[in-house]
Amino acid sequence: MSHTPPPQDAVQVTDLTVRRGKRTVLHGLSTRIPRGSITGLLGPSGCGKTTLLRSIVGTQLVQSGTVTVLGEPAGSAGLRRRVGYVTQAPSIYADISVRENVAYYAALYGRERTDTEDALTAVGLRDHADQLGDQLSGGQRTRASLACALVGKPELLVLDEPTVGLDPVLRVELWKQFHDLAAAGTTLLVSSHVMDEADHCDTLLLMREGELLAQLSPDELRADTGEQNLENAFLTLITRGARA
Repeated sequence: MSHTPPPQDAVQVTDLTVRRGKRTVLHGLSTRIPRGSITGLLGPSGCGKTTLLRSIVGTQLVQSGTVTVLGEPAGSAGLRRRVGYVTQAPSIYADISVRENVAYYAALYGRERTDTEDALTAVGLRDHADQLGDQLSGGQRTRASLACALVGKPELLVLDEPTVGLDPVLRVELWKQFHDLAAAGTTLLVSSHVMDEADHCDTLLLMREGELLAQLSPDELRADTGEQNLENAFLTLITRGARA
């Protein structure tokens, strides 16, 4: 009996258009996100990054186009245990401990108690595991939300600006964790408006005003623009597009 191999791409987006009221937020956007890699979604605030992420996890109404995730239409019931999503606003309960928050999500995903401890260790919160959600700093709340997503061991992990407000040391630690996850086969899609994080990614999706300017690696972006600094390289792409 032959088995159909899984699609090479974790995500396929084709001609995606999203409108809010009279405003078009995404303009016929198409892209593919390869499995087992870290894809960075970069662009200025308000360019449509969160709308694209919400479309991929199935929480966004779309005007037209298709989004396929792990071989299924985005938002399908079968994807609930296969896709993890960490929003910009920390999604933890304030009146229970960090450990109880993570254990709750572990139970939803049918994971073991050891998975809860592993997730807490991965985000560096073992020493704060007994603190209530409302006793945490902003950075700790972000890490707790990440632990709640990691405990489900998703095949695709979607992270909306996960390092905002974190100190530089913790940002380095989180990116190391992201690389470890990708090496183990998890696909990560990470949005940011900080271009110095682009070097951590295998592939970059560069957005501006609801459109995809380019999809390429950091080194390809440097070669294409002649700029070593990635922020300057991105600005060069924007200027070139404006002239065109």
